[in-house]
Amino acid sequence: MATRISDLINQSLPMLRYEPTQKRVRANFGKTPVLDTSSAVLVWEPRRVVPIYAVPESSVQAHLVPTSGTGPEVPAKTGILTPEDAFALHTAEGAALDVKVGGRTLPGAAFRLSDPVLQGFVAFDFRAFDWFEEDEPIDAHPRDPFKRVEVLASSRHLRVELEGMLLAETRHPKLLFETHVPTRYYVRPGEVQWDALVGTDSSSKCPYKGTANYWAPASGGRDVAWSYANPLPEAAAIAGLVCFYSERTDFILDGKRLARPHTPFD
Repeated sequence: MATRISDLINQSLPMLRYEPTQKRVRANFGKTPVLDTSSAVLVWEPRRVVPIYAVPESSVQAHLVPTSGTGPEVPAKTGILTPEDAFALHTAEGAALDVKVGGRTLPGAAFRLSDPVLQGFVAFDFRAFDWFEEDEPIDAHPRDPFKRVEVLASSRHLRVELEGMLLAETRHPKLLFETHVPTRYYVRPGEVQWDALVGTDSSSKCPYKGTANYWAPASGGRDVAWSYANPLPEAAAIAGLVCFYSERTDFILDGKRLARPHTPFD
């Protein structure tokens, strides 16, 4: 019987997963080196959907000591842990470590994994340091080697509405296909009803697309749209275009109203 690949991936979520990388990986705290290795592995702790880096402890230049605090308990909720969930919410066996670097102590910023396959490896809190793959800085989290982003021009007719109010309409959207994410429809700024929106202070960073800024309904409520002014090269085709959450607005595509998808962004 045939097996859907995405089902296999979802079945692995409760497991501790890893994948070696041939990239040189470095992390700094300010200008002070923390680690430098060509033997890193990407690690997904159980229920985590994005990876972090773990490196041989011999490649760590900072001083590691057992953490003196007790981190937050893993939430009792079921389901996935996203990049918004704290590094300290460990779902794998191991020991939390404080990182002493540059005259500072960073509580619980490292985690020594106890799994026998990953013995000798230490994972690090991505948010606590400045990271580089080769000589390229990376934001948000390490890139997933099993994830792809593709942008295609389309002639499909798209209307975006919120409670019956038109937010945008186009007959030539750019469709962004990203592994495990609903199709995203990007429209030209001139196709957006700007009087229905207001800019917010929200921003986010994506290792595949770059830094986004956001808009909310002028009537109030959560952010409903975003744009990448200067996207990363692999997503250059969406520069300056505007995308709406299909989870929070209503999409009518080629005359058919789409069901709102269920994602962590509901």
